[in-house]
Amino acid sequence: MAKYILAIDQGTTSTRAIVYDKKLNPKARAQKEFKQFFPASGWVEHDPEEIWKTVLLTVRSALRKAGVAGRDIASIGITNQRETVVVWDRKTGKPIHKAIVWQDRRTAEFCKELKSQGHEALFTQKTGLLLDPYFSGTKLNWVLDNVRGARARAEKGELCFGTIDSFLIWRLTGGTVHATDATNASRTLMCNIHDGQWDDELLRVLNIPRALLPEIKDCAADFGVTDKKLFGAAIPIGGVAGDQHAAMIGQACFEPGMMKSTYGTGCFALLNTGDTIVPSQNRLLTTIAYQLDGKRTYALEGAIFIAGAAVQWLRDGLQIIKNAKETGALAKASDPHQQVYLVPAFVGLGAPYWNAEARGALFGLTRGTTNKELARAALESVCYQSRDLLEAMKKDWGTAGKTVLRVDGGMTASDWAMQSLADILDAPVDRPKNLETTALGAAYLAGLQAGLLPKPEIFAKTWKRQKRFEPKMKPALRDAKYAGWKDAVRKLLA
Repeated sequence: MAKYILAIDQGTTSTRAIVYDKKLNPKARAQKEFKQFFPASGWVEHDPEEIWKTVLLTVRSALRKAGVAGRDIASIGITNQRETVVVWDRKTGKPIHKAIVWQDRRTAEFCKELKSQGHEALFTQKTGLLLDPYFSGTKLNWVLDNVRGARARAEKGELCFGTIDSFLIWRLTGGTVHATDATNASRTLMCNIHDGQWDDELLRVLNIPRALLPEIKDCAADFGVTDKKLFGAAIPIGGVAGDQHAAMIGQACFEPGMMKSTYGTGCFALLNTGDTIVPSQNRLLTTIAYQLDGKRTYALEGAIFIAGAAVQWLRDGLQIIKNAKETGALAKASDPHQQVYLVPAFVGLGAPYWNAEARGALFGLTRGTTNKELARAALESVCYQSRDLLEAMKKDWGTAGKTVLRVDGGMTASDWAMQSLADILDAPVDRPKNLETTALGAAYLAGLQAGLLPKPEIFAKTWKRQKRFEPKMKPALRDAKYAGWKDAVRKLLA
């Protein structure tokens, strides 16, 4: 009997595959980066074919390392970078354009136009989202209007749209399944989160033919089986969730009031609000946290576009560090009397500002500023932005300030960054033993569907903390530092 689970974690800069046993212990993993394309200012694209190749490569590599054959895999879970748009030919499976990435800002003018026509309230009421280039719907509109013949072909039913999960499901099943899950659908500007279905009124406003769209399913569901030729066996695909939702599941945040924050390329904080849709009064997003057995659980979300990417900028852009691990030691050695602020609006500002035109800036530079102060400014910018989100959540959901923040993602390996986060938030920060929570969440969903793993309330008991960071900073210093951040953002936006 098949006793392993495979998680495919398709992220913004790399693809990972992890083989788990039926107790969710990782047995082997493989990872492969892929190319980022920047064809114009504010534009970000990926090659879907290259992404597909990285999936095949990492899955086969992970299976080989684990000494496991395809027939030994009971179920596959997929988690993915959200909002990224792929459109492909229904017959051949070939993409008609490069994937337009969630970071891409090319539809800022279209979003402005929709706002000026008074549509934002409609979208927010139905989708919980704001009219921003971040989301999939306006990107899809752009493809249909800018790729020759695309709109006519879409109306004839010759094309398929999907976020990365849908594209991978299509490819893995040999073109037999065109589906997505509720979490990915909820990020498109086209799904009504009240009933979990595509919304004809929103599709009319965005001018998108319904024939393009995939079927929406639960996060743990039957998404078909893989083509036998790919991995030597027809493997069921049983779990799908967008990366932030998968991380929430992997962090076992199943109870209302529980909160997790993932620090990867960007930072995404989700607060479980149970079966209650909480309309934000503070420019946060309302989203489907997960959907199981047809029941939707909701969350408030704050999205920061640049977190770990600020450290990548220090490494690749300024070339003042050689690897990300250096930043904690540099920040620790920085001059505490210099207060340098980085507002990392490289692709605009996310929640709670939502300014697509804003661009990054440094404040407080002196002749004495070195790579140490810049490293601290990059790490602290993530802490300040996290506090922006927590302050907004406190206003929308009264208990948000009392919860312990569960964290995951690459940046959380830095003790300095996590202590700074606890200090700036004035809240405990819990780092789990398993930092691969996104892949873990996808694996759990697949195992749940396969009958290998227990219901959420039992799974939640297996979550283990590796370290808790308690706030140590004096209140006067915390308040002064955060006031300086707010002042820097005000200057930037002015």
